[in-house]
Formats: sequence, structure tokens, C-alpha cells
Amino acid sequence: MTDRGQSALRQTERTFTVGPSSLRWTGSALVIDVDEWGALPTLGPVKGQIILRPEALTDVELPLSPDGAHIWRPFAPTARIEVDLNRGLRWTGHGYFDANFGTRALEQDFSYWNWARFPVSNGSVAFYDADRLDGTTLEEAFHIARDGTVTPMDPPTRLPFARSKWLVRRETRGDAGFQPKQVKPMLDAPFYTRAVVQTKINGEVVEGVHETVDLARFRQPWLKPMIAVRVPRRRRWRFAD
Repeated sequence: MTDRGQSALRQTERTFTVGPSSLRWTGSALVIDVDEWGALPTLGPVKGQIILRPEALTDVELPLSPDGAHIWRPFAPTARIEVDLNRGLRWTGHGYFDANFGTRALEQDFSYWNWARFPVSNGSVAFYDADRLDGTTLEEAFHIARDGTVTPMDPPTRLPFARSKWLVRRETRGDAGFQPKQVKPMLDAPFYTRAVVQTKINGEVVEGVHETVDLARFRQPWLKPMIAVRVPRRRRWRFAD
């Protein structure tokens, strides 16, 4: 992932291009063409294509703040994915596609959050828990059927599990008495962690993607310069044509 300036952006109704990489919607699949450069410790080109084929699309938008300044949009919580990248990275499997967007920096309104999406036998479930700086909290849970129908559900019990390598506190949702655990690390940073996590939902043991963001840490002035090591900036990138 690379930060780029406005000169590197192009957008149409069905395409979104940032520098040499792009996303395009074919009507039935999201095709992502990747042409980037790996960060430490895996320096070198990262090139190839990712194809996401949704089982269904949703029209849900969840305001994360009372004034709607932050929005979560689960476009395709249940999908199939095909990955074909250099370095022999090829596989197919279960996938999803969502996005966060807003009009203020996250650290202006939040101190901490946990998010997770788990595939279940009859679709997917998603949990969103956030602590806001004004002292209020967000606790939302959804079941997404395979046809895209989204139904709010009562959030299961909030369950703590092991901290990340950077000692970021983590929680997820699941049946009372079950001990969630990390199955596979995906990304560890001083303020953010993403991993495959196992929990139990309505008696079904499932594995899905979980993330925690500690925005109290992110606000610290010593941390932000570290991000540039992992996410380089290319402000003057230009298209050739």
C-alpha cells in the first residue's frame, strides 16, 4: 500500500485507479490489478490480480458516529476470491469486501475499536464495537444471508483474548464461556492488528477476520513517523498519458 497525491487518482462509475493499481467492477466481479512495492521485511515488486465474486451485494450503511461523520459499508460480506500474485502467491477461497469512509480523522472521534466478520453455515455475521472519545460506545451485530439480506442481531458476549505482539488489547464476540484465539496473524502494528480468529457463534465454531485499532496509541506523536516505513508516500506520481 502506497500513499499517493491527487495527481495519481482517476475515477469513473465502474473504475477506481490510484497510481499503477486499480479496481474495476464488471457487473458480477470486482477485479483488482495490483502493481506496488513491498515494504520491509518483504521488499520488492508486488504484482498480479485479485478477483472478488460476491454471492450478493448489500445496501447497508452503518453510521459509526451519531452525526454520520464515519460510515461502515459492507458491500459484499460473503464472496469467493481468486488471488494470483507474483512470488507464487496463488489461491482461491472465501472472501468479503467492505469499506470505511468519513469526513474526519478517526482519531478525532474514537479511542478504540474491534471489528470482525465470520462466515457461518447460513451466510456471515459481522460485529462492530467502538469506544468514542465522548464516552459513548457502539455495539452492533449483523447476520448477512447468502442472498444479501441483512438482519440486525443481539451482539453475543464480548470476549477478550490474547494481546497482539505489540500488546494491543483485543476482544471479539461469541458464545459465553468460549475462549477465542488467534489462528493466523495477518498484520501487527503498534496501534493495529489484523488476524484470523476463532470463536463460537450460536454453537458453531467459526474462523474469520478480526481487527483491533487502538487510536489512543495512534495519536501519539512518536508513532506516526513509523507508519511511513510501512506505507511510503509518492506525492508526485503522474500518469504517462
